Amino acid sequence: MFYTAGMEKFTAIYARACERKGGERALARLMPAVKSSRVLSASKNDRWLAEMTRCVFQAGFVWRVVDNKWDEFEEVFFNFPPDRILMLSPDQIDRISQNPKIIRNRQKVLSVQHNAQYILDVSKEHGSFGKMVSRWPSDDLIGLFAHLKRGGSRLGGMSGQRVLRNMGKDTFVLTGDVVCCLRRAGLDIKPNPTTQRELKLIQGAFNEWHAQSELPYSHISRICACSLDD
Repeated sequence: MFYTAGMEKFTAIYARACERKGGERALARLMPAVKSSRVLSASKNDRWLAEMTRCVFQAGFVWRVVDNKWDEFEEVFFNFPPDRILMLSPDQIDRISQNPKIIRNRQKVLSVQHNAQYILDVSKEHGSFGKMVSRWPSDDLIGLFAHLKRGGSRLGGMSGQRVLRNMGKDTFVLTGDVVCCLRRAGLDIKPNPTTQRELKLIQGAFNEWHAQSELPYSHISRICACSLDD
């Protein structure tokens, strides 16, 4: 097991989070939902493409605007079947890019088709995108993040991490607060960690805290964020 000499114990982080959020019960109510491997494995490709699209369009934008338009996104993209999205012609892509029902951003619209191909490519090997994600071990989440970044479009950074979290994968998300908590705990990483060395240190820290607490990685991540002063 990875060990970081001198790294803060998770019990101290958990105690701070409980104090800041009003106790154990109040903190527990803030934890994200985690789906079982069986349920995650059964998730449909169209829902993965939909969530990828939502997170891509929310990146650098006001999230609630995208959420408020989401029913129209579903309508414009035919409820996101990857095989049908791949059949869109350049002219159809142009029309979608100008459709006022959605956020008119051509590059992000193009990413939907790219991510449809990514999902289908993964499905050929694993049966479905959900099956691939459900089998990926949580002690190598940075490997899964790299897979999304490499194979998908605009799925690097927190966009890919948020897709996984929103779909129920047990994963940490490297928000500013989580990174700040990791640095405070003694991890030698920058405020915006991107190097392989830093990401391996982060994965190691979460692996260690998971072994200490037996909590899901997503809960450890949220507790880290809650441990900081408002």
